[in-house]
Parts: sequence; structure tokens; C-alpha cells
Amino acid sequence: MGSEGPPAVTIHVTGFKKFHGVSENPTETIVSNLREYMKKKGMPKGLILGSCNILETAGHGAVAPLYQTLQSAISEKDSESANSRRIIWVHFGVNSGATRFAIEQQAVNEATFRCPDEMGWKPQKVPIFPADGEISRVRETSIPVEEITRTLAKKGYEVITSDDAGRFVCNYVYYHSLRFAEQNGTKSLFVHVPLFLTIDEETQMQFAASLLEVLATLC
Repeated sequence: MGSEGPPAVTIHVTGFKKFHGVSENPTETIVSNLREYMKKKGMPKGLILGSCNILETAGHGAVAPLYQTLQSAISEKDSESANSRRIIWVHFGVNSGATRFAIEQQAVNEATFRCPDEMGWKPQKVPIFPADGEISRVRETSIPVEEITRTLAKKGYEVITSDDAGRFVCNYVYYHSLRFAEQNGTKSLFVHVPLFLTIDEETQMQFAASLLEVLATLC
């Protein structure tokens, strides 16, 4: 079996808890239910669903468990034969004003929170990683975002490519994840979803499952 096709892709997924103005975060529901949903749907060949974690909607509060997840996945990879497994992290966050899904191309080295996060932190024009230099520094995902967006749109989803993940906790987590991925030979992607009032829960679950399937095929 091991000689047939490329190695399996392991995808680790994160979502966020509630935060100011969003009492029920759809990404918490999506990520919490994703494993059971994909079991019922049937896991696509070549896809392994790794960890599914819910992060605090707080810069510092999210980063510690994020790094635990990132590091444990790398440790698992190192314990296997070299290059025997490909790893992708997919981070889901909500954009309460959105009407479509958005596949994020990049993150910026800037934390400018429009409101305090869930730990009361409200940075303004602070570099996420001072060692990376200016707050204008950008990190891009190595995942083919345009191709993934086109593929999902052909499946009937309202989805766009975005080059602006904001400057709040979503961008903060994405920047950390992209930096880690670049240093460790893995991949990272951030996806913004609307509220369930805008796109219902079942459609969003279908979208999440379709996204993972497309990633396993294209990456």
C-alpha cells in the first residue's frame, strides 16, 4: 500500500471560541463536529484528520495551545520515516460581516485589535514577531489558494480568495502558524467563514469537508 501514490496528508484543524460581539462562534461548532461529520460522509482516500482544537479568541491565549499542536504534529512526523507524511494546518475563523467563505492568502506581522481580546489585550500597531522587522512584513501560504478557491466555487460554494485576514486574533494566529510551517517544512491555511445566520450550519459543515478533500488532492 505504501508504494501507491503520494503519502497521506494529515490535516490538523483549529477553530475559535466566542468573543466580543460573537456569542456563538460557528468555527467552534464546525471544528468540534468535523471528525464525526467526516466519518459519516466517508473519509477521502489519502486524508488523515489529525487534531481538532478550539482556541481562545485571544492573542496570547491562543498561541500556547497552538504551538503545542504544531509541535506535537512535527514530533509525530519526525518519529516516522522521512517525508512519509505531509502535514497541513487549517485554521477556521469567523468574519461576522461576511456573506461568503474566504480563503486567506497571507498574514501580516501586525497586531492592531479593534477591541480587546478575551484576555483583555488590545495591541495597536505592534509587530507580532519583532524579529521579523516591520509591521508591514507579510507571510504567504505555500498552498495554491487560487486553485483551491476555483475548485470549491465549481462545487457550488460562495467562496473568494482574500489577501487581508484583518489585524485581530485570526491574523495573529495565522502569522504564527505560517512562520512555524515555513520553518518546519509543512503548510498552513486560514479560512474565514460567515455566521450561521448567513450560511447555515449544514452548508458550512459540507464546505469544511469539501475543503479538506480538495486540500488532500491539490497539496
